[in-house]
Amino acid sequence: MSAEKSDPQPPEPASEPPERARGGFGAGAHGGSGDPDADAETREERMGRLLRKARMLPDVPGVYLMKDAAGTVLYVGKASVLPSRVSSYFIPSADLGPRKQPMLELVEDFDFITCEGEWEALLMEARLVKDIHPPYNDRLQDDKTFPYLAVTMRDDFPGVYITRNPADERFKGARIYGPFVSVGALRHAMQLLQRVFKYRTCELEIVDGDPRNARFRPCLLAAINQCTAPCAARIGKDAYRADVDRFIRFLGSKRSAMLREMREEMESASARLEFERAAVLRDQIKAIEKLDERETRGDWKGDDAEYDWQPEATGFVQDPVAGARSLARVVGADQPIRCLEAFDIAHLRGGETVASKVCFIDGKPFKEGYRRYRIQTVSNDDFNAMREVISRRYRDAGEGEELYPDLILIDGGIGQLNAALDAFAQLRVQPPRVVSLSKKEELLHLPGVAEPIRLGREHLGLRLCQAIRDEAHRFAQHYHHLLREKSLLGETASKVRKRRAIKKLEDGREASREEHREEPRDVPRDPSRDGETP
Repeated sequence: MSAEKSDPQPPEPASEPPERARGGFGAGAHGGSGDPDADAETREERMGRLLRKARMLPDVPGVYLMKDAAGTVLYVGKASVLPSRVSSYFIPSADLGPRKQPMLELVEDFDFITCEGEWEALLMEARLVKDIHPPYNDRLQDDKTFPYLAVTMRDDFPGVYITRNPADERFKGARIYGPFVSVGALRHAMQLLQRVFKYRTCELEIVDGDPRNARFRPCLLAAINQCTAPCAARIGKDAYRADVDRFIRFLGSKRSAMLREMREEMESASARLEFERAAVLRDQIKAIEKLDERETRGDWKGDDAEYDWQPEATGFVQDPVAGARSLARVVGADQPIRCLEAFDIAHLRGGETVASKVCFIDGKPFKEGYRRYRIQTVSNDDFNAMREVISRRYRDAGEGEELYPDLILIDGGIGQLNAALDAFAQLRVQPPRVVSLSKKEELLHLPGVAEPIRLGREHLGLRLCQAIRDEAHRFAQHYHHLLREKSLLGETASKVRKRRAIKKLEDGREASREEHREEPRDVPRDPSRDGETP
């Protein structure tokens, strides 16, 4: 294979003193028990000793190495918090599954390496597994090859891909990282790092200077600022490669060193009056510093909001990303489902027939991807209305000038699904996956599958489908009611009512502001605060 191999540097030997800067490889370890009476230990005593040692580890991310009595490494793992993860092996109720459970009978000691973050731990784990080949890591793969990360450096605009076959011809000349132990952790890391470095993950062949690029409509990753859209000529070759180079440097060095270099580069660009480049570096520095922060619903507000939330559509499941993963397994998708679009038709006895399209990204509503359509060719015919809206929405994608979403969901049963498939059959490029969800029995219909799929009521994939289906229904009904109001009351009356509603809302906001501006009166004095500086 001619691919260029590149990995983070391996850890220093275990003989290094434990007080070294990295936090100590095997700090406090004794390389086997080191006790001549260790053979006399009962299993309970050995597990108790290891549990006490595990609970004394530093509360930081890191990598741990399980060892037998001879000091041979049996298993390498990573942890976001070392004491929590390592101690879970030695509690009395530990159940590691049929493949790892026998390892506990052999473990006499463990070493560890502290890391600056979960990303460094992920890369360090991959490097150690590659170098050491621990027996219990190999056995966990179930005859599957390890996942690798490939950066196609020979392309004009290099892409970042996860593959189990780095020797494939398409990765010739690519920079290869790995192997990695957990493909799920690798995908999660690459999605978060994509927010920082905005590299492409699509399979498009993008040639610098191709005039077709200017007419191409990029996917929604560009709309949510997770890709700089070289496919649509929104970034030059040199600027894009600079982002990819920083991504590669990030993978191959410690985060603190990388941030230091980027700050120096930012200050240098600013001194040369290259303010746009300095601003890009500033934003990437901020994003890297936030990598280890956990996303909560409260984070989706203010200037840092990444999606336009709709509260009525987000209470369906505690973990939308888990819902997207569950749905991918149901429909047989090899890759994670990140972008979903759903359609619904609304009318009243054929009057004011409309359609809606809503979009979810990573299991969350993305309002900028919402569209509404006034049906022009039919009135009281849901099937033909669905054919029309599908044809209008995916006209460009059908000609290869836009990417399809990962999954398209139709509100309805097998009839609505077949109507949508009829519309897609007229297009040159076909979508990856189309399904429908019927309302009454909540059955999931897949093309070419005779029997619909019935999922449990608490299934996260079903709840995600229900959420986007219900949101499409709400959006279609809202537009339908607006058109009915205009037809019944007239354009002028509808505008007057809308202005009154806006004025009432603004008056309420102004009253709230005035209330907050008023100084508090007759507030009782707190004697405990006497003597404090006001």
